Amino acid sequence: MKRKWKIWLILIGIVVLAGGVIAGASYSKRGIVEVQTGRTTRQDLSSIVTASGEIKPKNYINIGANAQGVITQILVKEGDVVKKGQLLAMLESVQPQADVNAQKATLDSSEADTAAAEASLRAADENLVSAQATVDRSKADLEQAKLDFTRGQQLLEDRLIAKQEFDNRRTTYDSRAAAVRESEARVAQARAQRAQAVSQVAASQKRIAQSQAMLTRFDDILRKHNTYAPLNGVVTNLPVRVGETVVPGIQNSAASTIMTIADMSLITAEVKVDETDIVNVALGQSGDITIDAIPNKIFKGHVTEIGNTAILRSTGQAASQSAISSQEAKDFKVVLALDNPPEEIRPGLSATAKITTATRKNALTIPIQALTVRQKGDLEPEKKHGGVQAASKPDPAADKARKEEIQGVWVIAGGKAVFRKVDTGITGATDIEVLSGLKDGDEVITGSYKVIKTIRNETKVKINNEIKAAAKTD
Repeated sequence: MKRKWKIWLILIGIVVLAGGVIAGASYSKRGIVEVQTGRTTRQDLSSIVTASGEIKPKNYINIGANAQGVITQILVKEGDVVKKGQLLAMLESVQPQADVNAQKATLDSSEADTAAAEASLRAADENLVSAQATVDRSKADLEQAKLDFTRGQQLLEDRLIAKQEFDNRRTTYDSRAAAVRESEARVAQARAQRAQAVSQVAASQKRIAQSQAMLTRFDDILRKHNTYAPLNGVVTNLPVRVGETVVPGIQNSAASTIMTIADMSLITAEVKVDETDIVNVALGQSGDITIDAIPNKIFKGHVTEIGNTAILRSTGQAASQSAISSQEAKDFKVVLALDNPPEEIRPGLSATAKITTATRKNALTIPIQALTVRQKGDLEPEKKHGGVQAASKPDPAADKARKEEIQGVWVIAGGKAVFRKVDTGITGATDIEVLSGLKDGDEVITGSYKVIKTIRNETKVKINNEIKAAAKTD
């Protein structure tokens, strides 16, 4: 019996001793947090903005119908290269052509009338010149007759000539005066005829101008029944056929678009960049462009255009044109010109652009997930007070200072997590540049996410990077 009690006492002692050891171990580990870590490293870092969109020519025009009618001829096919001004298609134009022909006949008649009026004007000018010359001669003869008549009066008074000779001189003078009056009347008549001819010429010229204006109008109407290439390019879309009726003035209608001409000399990738990244994109930045239809190839390009208007992601409509205020995500249009586009490229192909917005050589970096933001008050050591603390009036300035947010990382120092403020630079795919606050080789906490967000300053930590290694292996 005594032997049995001894055994039980020994067993109880062993259990008590083991419990004490376990309790001591647990007490010593109280407050220790398990973390994953990484180290600051130096590497070349690039900040990349990724955006998707489609391939588009720099300049393309949807050629719409300018008149209603039936298509009678299509002179090109999809894929044809065309020159500016080339006739592409023709609409039925019987009435416009008849109007042009009739107006040309009217113009010819007006030009003939004008030619006749100008001939009359030239004849009137000649008659006026002739009449004026006659007046001049008649006045000269009248002057001579007047001299003879005056001399005859003197001779008659001196009884040196007979009365009959004097009468002859007076008769001659009177007839010459009458001849001058008749010549002047003819000049006045010639001037009236010339003025009438000038009026006829002016009226004929106005009729010509009116006829030419009408002919221009009818020519324009007739031209609108034909389709001409507005630029050098390639026919990329031809949705209509001969015999179909097209109508003008209806946007986004198949009946109003005859074809699309694209200038394929400059190919672009038009992508939509998230609003959070657009501030980092600048003109001239290089980018790598991949096209879904051409796999395993990367094409170089550069930014040539950056949109200033936000585009709603859900509707594709400009935010400024939306009647409803929305807080949804927005994009901005960015255009990259391909440096060496392939020959097989086609407008509308889906594309993805990776734009390099900044690069750093031999930059000090940390993993992005190590970076966090904490309030200044959360980083202060906890204050322990004995007994009851008297209530004090809150200090607004101190309270505001405690709520100040600080960007930083948790650094391992002496087995504890110590918060250190850092200034950062550009962001890469997995790492971010550190400008100040850390040095090369510092060990920082990278996980878990919950630990980084909740751990307190000066907390004891246990490093366990096996979980991170296992995740990379998987």
